[in-house]
Amino acid sequence: MVKASNRQKEAYQQLLQKHTPSRPIFRNLVLAFLVGGAITTIGQGVLNFFVSQGLSPKDAATPTAGVMIFLGALLTGLGVYDKIGKFAGMGSALPITGFANSIVSPALEFKREGFVLGVGARMFQVAGPVIVYGVVSSLVVSVLHILVKGV
Repeated sequence: MVKASNRQKEAYQQLLQKHTPSRPIFRNLVLAFLVGGAITTIGQGVLNFFVSQGLSPKDAATPTAGVMIFLGALLTGLGVYDKIGKFAGMGSALPITGFANSIVSPALEFKREGFVLGVGARMFQVAGPVIVYGVVSSLVVSVLHILVKGV
């Protein structure tokens, strides 16, 4: 195997920089902010709806999360959320709807492999570590609470 010289590596890097398109960082930042803000505004509207129905803001948080996850999954199933993601980047990936998208997308992609090995297995590739982290961290916090305050 022939090893490239430092001069060849530098020439290649210069050629690569010359032909690599520049990233529109400011545009991406603005779109992420606007779309992420729009998703968050929708979530706030859903929360306000549940509060207007008589729930406390603390009690309204759970159904709000459920509605937002459902909307993210539904839009993913309809093929809309992926278009939003290509347009907005991280602005669509960071809210809870982005997590729903990251679970539903692999499930839809591998549904031809069956419900257990396709949908079930692929769906938890992303969700599995998050669920494990949630369970383990809640266990640690519970044990610490018992040790500090007692039963």
